[in-house]
Amino acid sequence: MSPFHQLNAISLRGQPLSMADYAGKLVLVVNTASHCGFTRQYAGLEALYRKYAAQGLVVLGFPCNQFGKQEPGGADEIAQTCYINYGVSFPMFEKVEVNGAATHPLFRYLKDELPGVLGGRIKWNFTKFLIGRDGKPLKRFAPISTPEKMEAAIITALESKVFL
Repeated sequence: MSPFHQLNAISLRGQPLSMADYAGKLVLVVNTASHCGFTRQYAGLEALYRKYAAQGLVVLGFPCNQFGKQEPGGADEIAQTCYINYGVSFPMFEKVEVNGAATHPLFRYLKDELPGVLGGRIKWNFTKFLIGRDGKPLKRFAPISTPEKMEAAIITALESKVFL
């Protein structure tokens, strides 16, 4: 089992989930925020998820309040923003830290594997990590990379013959 598939997280509704549940899927992990200039990307992420879910894509949203305090609310407020305001149907998780001593293990692993321009740090909300069906991190996308601009990389990864 890949290191990615050995990690766990808590859903927005408080349920523990294993990344092993997503084995065989192409996973897009995103650190999100409800009050960010990039929040409108929820709509594009949802569109990608709906368009490619049947082919194996899953988007996982991880709210984070570390950048400009742009995710101050609790689970209910986050859910309202995601589910009601943006129609998000992909899995959302509890609020996490993506930098610093309390970095969630999932983001510690992803940053080690795909360091980015700031080395081992995430620059801002809506940084995205694409993980292959085999659990191998494939590509990191900057916050300014819109879901629409990521579509070609997602199609390529979905068409890849790399499976478990």
